[in-house]
Amino acid sequence: MLEGQEGIRWDEWLALALAAEGAGLDALFRSDHYASIVRGDPTGSLDAWTTLAALAARTERIGLGTLVSPVTFRPASVLAKSVVTAAEISGGRVELGIGAGWFEAEHRAYGFPFMTTRERLDELDRQLAEITRQWTDAPEVWPKPHPRPRIIVGGNAKPRTVRAAVRFADEYNTIMPSPAEARERCEIVRDAASAAGREPLTFSMMAGCVVGVDERDYRRRLEAWRAFTGRDGLPEVAGTVAQACETLRAYAEAGVERIMLQHLLHRDTEMVALLGEVARALANA
Repeated sequence: MLEGQEGIRWDEWLALALAAEGAGLDALFRSDHYASIVRGDPTGSLDAWTTLAALAARTERIGLGTLVSPVTFRPASVLAKSVVTAAEISGGRVELGIGAGWFEAEHRAYGFPFMTTRERLDELDRQLAEITRQWTDAPEVWPKPHPRPRIIVGGNAKPRTVRAAVRFADEYNTIMPSPAEARERCEIVRDAASAAGREPLTFSMMAGCVVGVDERDYRRRLEAWRAFTGRDGLPEVAGTVAQACETLRAYAEAGVERIMLQHLLHRDTEMVALLGEVARALANA
């Protein structure tokens, strides 16, 4: 999970995507912001879906997606078409993470209407319905994606995003919970799906991450992470490969089925290889 708005340039995107594919990771997700949140100007972002389409042409196996595209940035038809384009280029390897949007400053900077929270959630419902229609039943919209890209709705298990996910999505993603919070949110989403008479959604989360070969290597990366974020604490997944696996097992026991590990130090492709070691260790356990 990469935060493109913190100044990732094309050569770095390509290096990270190839490193992730080479490490055997399942997917590379990126944020969909236009303005920096942590580093400030003059950093900023290349467009999410344009970047993903380019990466789709340069990779062979790895999944690609957004976490999440705000409905305030693009008309539903533009977002739907962008995803279909990346899906065709990739051979069906993309997923659409979609949400209501929250970062008011970038809306002001780029001239996007921000609206109220309720209005943004209403727009999320409308865009989910329209995107689903265009991908499936709309007789006037072509080409259709085959297979249909998976849809991920992001939130903190509040009623509006859970209701939207249960109606339209394949997966619900929540942000940086503790294992106890993850368990509680997972139960809310599962109960809502059951009440609606549909199959359970995949339950996933995004987590901050710093992993090292050994304790010394981990501490070096942790200090770099703290300098980057300005935080004194720890990310949700932190430590050696073995310690990271222990943490991830606790989240799995809480009901989390997939974790997007946020890698903020984007020039550090060596840590991407370590995340591949983590994934293999968990798969072979």
